[in-house]
Formats: sequence, C-alpha cells, structure tokens
Amino acid sequence: MTSIIDDTFDAYGIFEELKLFTEAVQRWDIGAMDKLPQYMKILYKALLDTYNEIEQDLAKDGRSSYLRYDKEKTNSVDYFIELVCGAQLQELVEMYFVQAKWFSEGYVPTWEEYYPVGLVTGGYFTLATNSFLGMCDVANKEAFEWISKKPKISTASSVICRLRNDIVSHQKRGHVASGVECYIKQYGVSEEEVVKVFTEEVENAWKDMNEEFLKPTAFPVALIERPFNIARVIEFLNKKGDWYTHSHAIKDQIAAVLRDPVTI
Repeated sequence: MTSIIDDTFDAYGIFEELKLFTEAVQRWDIGAMDKLPQYMKILYKALLDTYNEIEQDLAKDGRSSYLRYDKEKTNSVDYFIELVCGAQLQELVEMYFVQAKWFSEGYVPTWEEYYPVGLVTGGYFTLATNSFLGMCDVANKEAFEWISKKPKISTASSVICRLRNDIVSHQKRGHVASGVECYIKQYGVSEEEVVKVFTEEVENAWKDMNEEFLKPTAFPVALIERPFNIARVIEFLNKKGDWYTHSHAIKDQIAAVLRDPVTI
C-alpha cells in the first residue's frame, strides 16, 4: 500500500491533488474521500479498508480494536497502539508531500534539508512499526512505544534503506531530487564521492544494527528482528541495481524460494 502511495506522489498525482490526499490522510475519515479525484478515492478507500481488515483479523485474536480512533478508549492500550500506527503513516504521507512540494517548485534541497525527510519517506519507520501489528503475544504497549520513538536499531535500518535506495535510483526523470543530488548541491563533490560516503554510512549503520541486536533488552528477539530483517531486504533488492522497481530481475530468486523444490 505504501508503495502505491509513493508512486502516486512520485509520478502520477498533480500537486493540488496530492495536497488533498495528504489532508485526507491526516483526517483518517471516510468522509474525507469526497474531495478527492476519482482515482485517489479508490486509493484512499483501499488504505482505510486495509487497516479495517487488519483490525478484523486482530479482533479474531481477542483484541477489541487496534486501529479505530475512538475517544472513549483514549486511556487504553489498544488506543495507544492504533494512534502510533496511524501517526507513523500520517507522517510518511506528510513527508511525501514535502518532497512533492520541492519537485513542483523545481527546488533541490540541501542535504541537511533532505536527510530527515528522506529517512521518513524511505518508509522503514512506518514498516517497522506496522510490522508489530498481529504480534499480540509479544508486541505490547511498551513495545509500540519503543518502536514509535525511532530507536537506534530502527533509525539504522532506515538509514540503510534511504542511502541504498538513493545510490541506485538517483536521477530518475520526473522524480524529486535524491540524496545524491542534494549532497552534491551542499558539498560540491562528485557523484562517485557521494556514493563512497553513503556506502560508508551504510556500513556504520550495520554496525549500529549489530550492536543493538546483541545488547540485552527487555523486548523479545522476535521484535528486535523486525527492523533488522527489513534492512536485509533492502540490501538484497539494491545489491546490483534497483531491483525493487525492476522486480523482474529477481524472478529466479523468488522462484527458488517459493516454487522450486529443494533437493535433500
């Protein structure tokens, strides 16, 4: 779902439409759909329906509600969790809109302007938080509170996602400037130097990830593994190019994992 929203902001929506969509997501109300163009109505309804389906699945596991905003539950654990997940997605869309505004104005931000926005639009903060949904046996209020504060392991995972993606996908036509262009603008270095700097930062982020993973913690390993494993995914997808966008390049690997039998 976030990939579709990302593509909408990057390539399909015009600025005025994206503003309406951002406002609708901040409202998180089916009534906000009325002002959207038809294609965005479909996307917005699908977004709300996705979370409603998750809510129904969670209810089957004995949780009353993770996702519905309800003022009567403001002090409950479920309300806190729903608020965290909703806020993460709203922040993601808000930062998508910041980048869309830059693009509409033809503005290339400095690296210092871009980096905090880019860490969010990489989507890994949202993905890490929402990945806790459904883990009712181990993901309690304290766990959601921890992941919502963007701890070191989650931030390191987001750094890996952002910089790896910027290295392989910069200079796309019709897209906002990537971190590579922003870094060049601020520091006046070559593209090759930027790639070297970003690669070193990714290596440092992996060191932070490993350090945090090995530290004693109050949270189960199953939760700590979430930001760790999604960082592994982006490393694989960007190993030799932008395989997330050009997914045909990994069809053999997918077939090997999901279709082809394993010889024992």
